[in-house]
Amino acid sequence: MQARHNVKEGDASALFSTVINPDIPSKLDFAGQTINLDRVDLYERLDRELTSMAYTHGNTLLTIKRANRYFPKLLPILKKNGVPEDLIYLACIESTLNPRAYSPAKAAGLWQFIPSTGKEYGLEVNEYVDERYHPEKATRAACRYLKNALAKYGNWESVAASYNAGMARISKELEAQKSKSAYDLYLNDETSRYIFRLLAMKLIMENPKAFGYRITADQLYAPIRTRKVEVNTPVEDWAVWADKQGISYLTLREFNPWIRAKSLPNKTGKTYTIEIPVADDMLRSTRKQQVYNHKWIVE
Repeated sequence: MQARHNVKEGDASALFSTVINPDIPSKLDFAGQTINLDRVDLYERLDRELTSMAYTHGNTLLTIKRANRYFPKLLPILKKNGVPEDLIYLACIESTLNPRAYSPAKAAGLWQFIPSTGKEYGLEVNEYVDERYHPEKATRAACRYLKNALAKYGNWESVAASYNAGMARISKELEAQKSKSAYDLYLNDETSRYIFRLLAMKLIMENPKAFGYRITADQLYAPIRTRKVEVNTPVEDWAVWADKQGISYLTLREFNPWIRAKSLPNKTGKTYTIEIPVADDMLRSTRKQQVYNHKWIVE
């Protein structure tokens, strides 16, 4: 360690990589609202999250690569339901766009619903089927939650805070602190930071190259086409069913993560749609590479 202390200032580059602080804009737009960052506290809260997220390379990089697969599925659902596209960044910070994500708090899927909230917003959640893991159905449920919260609060920052802390908590704090916006609330550290993590993810994903990310088109996770098979009867053994469809049980579960057991009683005769990947798309040599957003890559 003594030798390191004796290194001359001009030789520091021999030991350390250059560390660049991300640029913080003077204002930014989110979900149709302009956020003025002239306020010192707002500026520094965004600086904290943007600095942290920009240098959390692994998770941020995975989120960008996964976005190429999931944004084409999820953004049309937000649009159809009248939810601003910027709210997709909630899923990014909740799960890093991992549809099989599961938290210690028992939150699951891209949108990290806990069981009770998932059921409240129309998702089937039991030992055989858990639609919190269904990307499209969970996104539609998230839209219902977000629109309900917007009707209550009237601004998206409070909606986002409620997604982390729950509507009851945010409503209580808004009333108690005589405030109309979650930006002005004194909250626990996690929820206070949550809104700015959302803004930081938006800034990075809108222009990853500005934050040092260098991704080529073939490194993005390409969308995989599927054919759909409807099932409205019990399934005694999903592995046997998958084999008859010409796929492995592993592939069945990977493309239908909402299946949670090796069988499906289905006593009510409900119709479930199973997705089976197109064989050509399962090989890098034969798949068609698609780039959803060319700002994500170097060309």
